Amino acid sequence: MNAPITPEQQDLLQRTERQAQVVRGLQACLPSHALLWHKEDTTPYECDGLTAYRQRPLVVALPETEEQVQAVLRICHALDVPVVARGAGTGLSGGAMPHRLGVTLSLAKFNKILSIDPVSRTAVVQCGVRNLAISEAAAIHDLYYAPDPSSQIACTIGGNVAENSGGVHCLKYGLTVHNVLKVKGFTMEGEALEFGSDALDTAGFDCLSIIIGSEGMLAVTTEVTVKLIPKPQLARCIMASFDDIRKAGDAVAAIIAAGIIPAGLEMMDKPMTAAVEDYVHAGYDLTAEAILLCESDGTPEEVEEEIGRMSAVLRHHGATAIAVSKDEAERLKFWSGRKNAFPASGRISPDYMCMDSTIPRKRLADILLAIQEMEKKYQLRCANVFHAGDGNLHPLILFDANDPDQLHRCELFGAEILETSVAMGGTITGEHGVGVEKLNSMCVQFSAEENEQMFGVKRAFDAKGLLNPGKVIPTLQRCVEYGKKLVRGGQTSHPDLPRF
Repeated sequence: MNAPITPEQQDLLQRTERQAQVVRGLQACLPSHALLWHKEDTTPYECDGLTAYRQRPLVVALPETEEQVQAVLRICHALDVPVVARGAGTGLSGGAMPHRLGVTLSLAKFNKILSIDPVSRTAVVQCGVRNLAISEAAAIHDLYYAPDPSSQIACTIGGNVAENSGGVHCLKYGLTVHNVLKVKGFTMEGEALEFGSDALDTAGFDCLSIIIGSEGMLAVTTEVTVKLIPKPQLARCIMASFDDIRKAGDAVAAIIAAGIIPAGLEMMDKPMTAAVEDYVHAGYDLTAEAILLCESDGTPEEVEEEIGRMSAVLRHHGATAIAVSKDEAERLKFWSGRKNAFPASGRISPDYMCMDSTIPRKRLADILLAIQEMEKKYQLRCANVFHAGDGNLHPLILFDANDPDQLHRCELFGAEILETSVAMGGTITGEHGVGVEKLNSMCVQFSAEENEQMFGVKRAFDAKGLLNPGKVIPTLQRCVEYGKKLVRGGQTSHPDLPRF
């Protein structure tokens, strides 16, 4: 007598049959080298930069033309197969984590800069072009692309559009949404769409602003037209030390209150400073409780005047030491530590979870002091780096993902940081997106009615809900279940997700 099939065996059988069906369908539009389904080939795609949660995709498609992208989407739509678009995989919220019964649509081969127009100061690029590559190509015209996330050496412009990425210079020059004119792509049904225009404005509703930051839930981006701006004649950076976190936070607010908009205004606490100094030897003050990096760019006269004004504000608010870069090499040296905060953290901990929330600038010290108390509560270390000028926090919680208890405490720690940010008048995300990481926290910030309105936008573009499903917008049931898990005192627990 044959033994009954277990649920695990039934699940494997379902996955195998579904995989064979999808592979047969996609073989009609993709060459063999552009279609992966064996375990050893699909495992590298199981997560993005949020490595704590992983899921192997059913199939990975690597189209090389827009016609192939369109065909893949049409076939998947007909088969009711979920699709998760993927760029370089540098995202930090699990937005590119695959669906276990879906297709991961890798757009890595769309890596061409199609045109650069120095007169209109625009560049037309495919979605897989690296962020930094745009500036490198435009440098011959003394132009560059302003948004500069820390991962700009690797991250792609399509991913930047999906997450509305920023960077250390977003305070003065804006996020991705402020630097993109037009986005082309396809709906889940394979319909070609164009958002925005080559002009500074477009007729009708501003759908461009809906697409940018939509985390691959509404359409698949294939081509982007970005703005380029002239390279400044000069840039200089102030490195200021503070012996007290509150003084540093107050100094940030005071600079903005003085009517100064620096090209960059970043903050690092003592643990982060120690980590990056050991990694890049940027000359940071290891005795300081916090360090501010304040950059000015423009004409030499503008820079000299602004550096003087910022230095006066910093001194007035208790800076214990101020250094101003003497040349370009020293300016880059000052920034090298900030730009390498994430890899530096990876050297001192097996794993880290990088949170991303935004608070009013005047509450910077409050959130840092609250995080210090959370470190004691959850018995985990946390190093902090901030886009201080616009209140965007990046606490890096250090843990070992191989220890289930540490991972659980890390999740609780991160959730409390986000809830505290909301309580202080902020939001649960700044530039990393929601992905799977912050789904529960969406229940904290938004009501059921507000989440349902977001689902309404999703359904208008993707009626079947096949594009990047299960991300960004929590269901009502999820929020109800999450509410039941809330523990008195502000502790929360995340639902089970695929892990190591």
